[in-house]
Amino acid sequence: MPFDFSKIDTGATAWVLASAALVLLMTPGLAFFYGGMVRAKHTLGMLMQNFMTIGIVSIVWVLVSFSLAFGKGNGFVGDLHFAGLQHLSEVLPGYTGPFAQVIPPMVFVVFQLMFAVITPALITGSTADRWKFGHFVPFIAIWSILVYGPVAHWVFSPEGWLFKKGALDFAGGTVVHINAGAAGLAMALLLGKRRGYPKEQMRPHNVPFVLLGASLLWFGWFGFNAGSALGANNLAAYAFVNTNTATAAAMVGWLLVEKLRDGKATTLGAASGAVTGLVAITPCAGFVSPLGSIAVGLLAGAICAYAILLKRKLGYDDSLDVVGVHLVGGIVGSLSVGLFSTLDTNTLGADGLFYGGGWKLMGHQLIAVGAVAGYSFVVTLIIGFGLKLFLRMRLTPDEEAEGMDLVLHGESAYEFGNITGGGGGLGSVGQRPESVSLGGPTAPTGVQA
Repeated sequence: MPFDFSKIDTGATAWVLASAALVLLMTPGLAFFYGGMVRAKHTLGMLMQNFMTIGIVSIVWVLVSFSLAFGKGNGFVGDLHFAGLQHLSEVLPGYTGPFAQVIPPMVFVVFQLMFAVITPALITGSTADRWKFGHFVPFIAIWSILVYGPVAHWVFSPEGWLFKKGALDFAGGTVVHINAGAAGLAMALLLGKRRGYPKEQMRPHNVPFVLLGASLLWFGWFGFNAGSALGANNLAAYAFVNTNTATAAAMVGWLLVEKLRDGKATTLGAASGAVTGLVAITPCAGFVSPLGSIAVGLLAGAICAYAILLKRKLGYDDSLDVVGVHLVGGIVGSLSVGLFSTLDTNTLGADGLFYGGGWKLMGHQLIAVGAVAGYSFVVTLIIGFGLKLFLRMRLTPDEEAEGMDLVLHGESAYEFGNITGGGGGLGSVGQRPESVSLGGPTAPTGVQA
């Protein structure tokens, strides 16, 4: 069906284009966020992985991934009708009736591209300090095609099976965060633990970088969530307010846990809590009320402050706590839709349990969470192991000791003095210096947050 370009809403088009630019800024923000949390010798390695993701995914999206995500196909994957961004003078499959778009299809392509970029970039936090660049590059290209494209089709496309079932995800709680978190866990297990983990202290080398990255993420996330209304309208305003409110509440919730548990509220805890709130409100932003967003944020901040401790108990090395923040935070947010969603905010949504909707929506959310997490984890393991048969996957112990920057890129982030520092997860500080654990426990008394 030809797209009627005479009915384009220029205000909505301008807002979505601006939102796309905001979302793109999130990936460099993520690079600073992660780059500050690793040891100084790995800084450029982290920044390069995130910036290279922009390059790889941008090309793959144009060639094939957009079509797999939003083509007609079937309930599980789109066809190749839009490969190479052909036929974009047509209405995108399923976007008719109440879902009819008032922006040009090419604008939608650009906006969705930025989601496709940041999702695999999130994975790099779980694999910090040890992933070979030569293995990373083809992995991202293949993962974007085999994992991101199909999952986006399931949830975001009106033709997808989870969309048709009634699962709600406003801006990517399942597609982005659960997807990346499950993949991050798979790759952390496949790569194995960092050299010296968990005995050596691995502190963040540049906490101001972490705060800068968190700030850029917070700023860009308004495009991520409010832009997902695909219009300059009341729904976008709700998503904007809910995003900011939940982020603030999660930061407060995380810091309360730190203060009660560890005796100190930390800078890293503030950054961690804010990002957790951003993650959790993503699926909810256009479905819950502002009061609901406070509940979502507080729940996410408190739960994720404890969830990052799972890696100690279970023995895996998720360097920068992608599992604890993005997988667990995405699950909290996706299930919160089943609790707090209200038709008063979005008539195309549904009422959750606390608004008289019963357990039906929660059932749909549980199916979406399980399907996306399971698919992403298994297929990521297959991709990573398959490439391992042909390409060396991780740095050798000597290379890891020297650092990703010099070994992989022949550069260093800093050329002055003798900078030391660690690289750990979204950590908080215990009461004594010897009990600090940022990115991995270093002693039985260590505290991670």
